[in-house]
Amino acid sequence: MNAVAISTTIATGRRQLVNVRQRSLLVAKWRVLWVLVVFGVIALCALVRIGFLGLFESSPRVGSMFDALLPTRGEIVDRQGVPLARAFNAYALWYNPGAMGDGTPLVKSPREVAAALVRIFPDMDVTDLTARLTAGKPGYLRRRILPEDANKVHALGEPALEFPRENERFYPQGSMAAHVLGFVGADGRGQVGMEEVFNDRLTDPATRGTPAVLSIDARVQGALEDELMKGIRDTNAKGAAGVILDVDTGEVLALASLPSFNPNLIDRSSTPNIFNRVTNQVYELGSTFKPLTVAAAIDAGTVTDLARRYPASRPLSIGGFQIRDSHGMGASLNVAEALIHSSNIVTAQIADELGGQRLKQTMQALGMNERPYIELPARGFPLWPKGDWARITTMTVSYGHGIAVTPLHLASAYATMVNGGIWRPATLFKLDPDKVPAGRRVFKASTSARMRQLLRMIVVDGTGRKADAAGFRVGGKTGSAEKPGAGGYRRSSLVSTFAAAFPMDRPRFVIIAMLDEPQGTAATSFQRTAAWNAAPIVGRVVPRIGPLVGVMPDDTRDVDITDLSPLAPGGAEE
Repeated sequence: MNAVAISTTIATGRRQLVNVRQRSLLVAKWRVLWVLVVFGVIALCALVRIGFLGLFESSPRVGSMFDALLPTRGEIVDRQGVPLARAFNAYALWYNPGAMGDGTPLVKSPREVAAALVRIFPDMDVTDLTARLTAGKPGYLRRRILPEDANKVHALGEPALEFPRENERFYPQGSMAAHVLGFVGADGRGQVGMEEVFNDRLTDPATRGTPAVLSIDARVQGALEDELMKGIRDTNAKGAAGVILDVDTGEVLALASLPSFNPNLIDRSSTPNIFNRVTNQVYELGSTFKPLTVAAAIDAGTVTDLARRYPASRPLSIGGFQIRDSHGMGASLNVAEALIHSSNIVTAQIADELGGQRLKQTMQALGMNERPYIELPARGFPLWPKGDWARITTMTVSYGHGIAVTPLHLASAYATMVNGGIWRPATLFKLDPDKVPAGRRVFKASTSARMRQLLRMIVVDGTGRKADAAGFRVGGKTGSAEKPGAGGYRRSSLVSTFAAAFPMDRPRFVIIAMLDEPQGTAATSFQRTAAWNAAPIVGRVVPRIGPLVGVMPDDTRDVDITDLSPLAPGGAEE
């Protein structure tokens, strides 16, 4: 074959190879195009389906993928969105005595296994565990255990100790706000607090994906609990209660009953502490009622001149009873002095002139004759004098005896007294500004303005001086009431309360701090009254929470009390 023929053959082969390659590339391109078309059709169908579900199905169906992704129980959050309660998967410790299948429940003796478990869980009891393991009945030994603890139990080599995965309720803040939240029982239903109130909402697939928002501010709640606990330690008190309330909306920013409980671990020891002192226990709250009485008298027109003097040197004898003051306060007192010195004698005379019917109507308008308005299930009924109030009843109620209410009743009443005179129900729901209840008028706006002055005077010149916080314009009233018991009042058992509001030139919040049976200690100069123990709690709480709720200290502002200061030039002893 000559050179020309060879060249022609090679050229022909090259053209054929190029043609093959071009056909292969074309086929590949068509295949890619078809794949893209198929994927495009699938994506379009998916979008159409999603659009159909969004337009025509009002809520996800039970059993759907959406439902499967939801938590088993919805979250509860504070007003800032901080989680207070949420669901999570956890291990439990289950005893299955038939696990080995040969009739032998345990490899080692029940006592040995119990002792080993206590080394892993020190709060468990060896005797109780031994008895339960010996009984040979299947059941929970412990709910909610950590994975590392499950590994330790597994290392014991006991097949009867099993670790089922379960949906559990977790409270990331521990015992904080426990009386607000409550807990979830073994049956999966909420108990006691807002877990019970929200139970259906938190478990409904249509709503459990959206957190339930409370009015509580976790930062404010923590500060209140911290200072109340310090008050308990300083005074060896039996317990404490406190509440912080928005005076214009009724929203509860903090509510604390101490000692508290841990909703993550409900056991026998914590059960007594589940009782709520703020909303369920009623107390005679003593002299904190005196400003309410004075406000009622100013509103009714029976007190028109705050400089008028009332006799104060002798006890009042009424119906075989004697109304006394804790110490001598002078021959006579005016209204401002009566509040600053906390005189029972003068307050009783003011109430006597006001009359039982009008004082009773005021207390009813403040909700003192019914359970407190709050969403919590546990709400105590006041001890309310029945029928027409006799003269002695009117007088004793005026200074907080013969009537018992919850600290929350007192908080709502003080909010009414300082906010312009409008009573609103307390709430644990975060409210939209346009959904604040209209409330009902109890006091005139002018009466409220005068009471703001008087309450500020009590802190500046009276028994509330230890509640003062520089720049925050605190006003309030002390109350130290003997607790009733068999045969009469117990002089050694006090309920010490300070009811306050701030800032008094434009009140935003009410604070109630109460100590149950405080003792005189070195921290309180061996005094047991509210001026020495409850008032200082408020004095510490206000500077901690003020900046958190938008109230900054300002020494250039205050409520003007210059027209009242001459009425009480000497102030009062604490």
